[in-house]
Amino acid sequence: MEYTQLGRTGLKVSRLVLGTMNFGPRTDEADSHGIMDAALEAGVNYFDTANVYGRPVYKGRTEEIIGSWFAQGGGRREKTVLATKVYGDMSADDAPWPNEGLLSALHIRRAVEDSLRRLRTDHIDVYQFHHVDRNTPWEEIWQAVDVLVQQGKILYAGSSNFAGWHIARANEAAARRGSLGLVSEQCLYNLAARDAEMEVIPAAQHYGLGVIPWSPLQGGLLGGALRKEREGGGDRSAVGRSADALKSSDERARVQAYEDLCDKFGLDPGEVGLAWLLTRPGVTGPIVGPRLREQFDSAVRAVSLDLSEEFLAALDEIFPGPGASPESFAW
Repeated sequence: MEYTQLGRTGLKVSRLVLGTMNFGPRTDEADSHGIMDAALEAGVNYFDTANVYGRPVYKGRTEEIIGSWFAQGGGRREKTVLATKVYGDMSADDAPWPNEGLLSALHIRRAVEDSLRRLRTDHIDVYQFHHVDRNTPWEEIWQAVDVLVQQGKILYAGSSNFAGWHIARANEAAARRGSLGLVSEQCLYNLAARDAEMEVIPAAQHYGLGVIPWSPLQGGLLGGALRKEREGGGDRSAVGRSADALKSSDERARVQAYEDLCDKFGLDPGEVGLAWLLTRPGVTGPIVGPRLREQFDSAVRAVSLDLSEEFLAALDEIFPGPGASPESFAW
């Protein structure tokens, strides 16, 4: 497994991030433990989760599964760089009390304690803001984070789903306090969704954040969706969330061209989608959320896949990026 530093930190992380969203809702505890064991065996040391993961079983179930895996010992926690998230409403019903979500200092304090309990650990390595809280001032957010860092309950803070200017506001506010600020950003980024190249990734690079793309295969669209559609007889479960996108004739044509290109070079579409992200400037590693062990094994193979300049150029023709910012804004 290849390793890199997470942004401007000294933290060494694998170039593949194990996402755990399926653990609990779609993958039972035993199989989830097996995938995490396989991840460590393959050298994957960066695990990503969130306090709200586990629905529709119940919020927090995914963190509990990770916690029961840590409890088995064998250096599991020590070998893992653990990232979780805060922001979502954690109430158990549809009528939450105030302060059960967002990024107030009160909710951050309560949420981190609950996550630590579920995860059965004494600290979180990267504590991430799952979304932007437009009402809570950054001075309050960073004050809460600084206290948690001083207490040793978290080491770093990261963001998810931030715009470029949100990253700038957050880190400028942290700088005024003498705080480290954000060290990573999780954003939607893949061959079929390249808007992050306009401002999010340039902002992350400027402020020294590692970029952790989520949905690297665009909900299955880049994972051989048309091939699976044919094999599955059009059943939605065989195509995943990509089914709606494939209703567009233009999108079907792009995906067909993509799969034809992969076939021409004898490559697996899903592995190509991950490998392409690893060629992009600023990217630390994509998040893969395997439901099955074989899906994880395929993702690991992508890390060592070497894409030629000819192949990369052909991908750009099928899925052109937005162009450099701000030059591409010009008429």
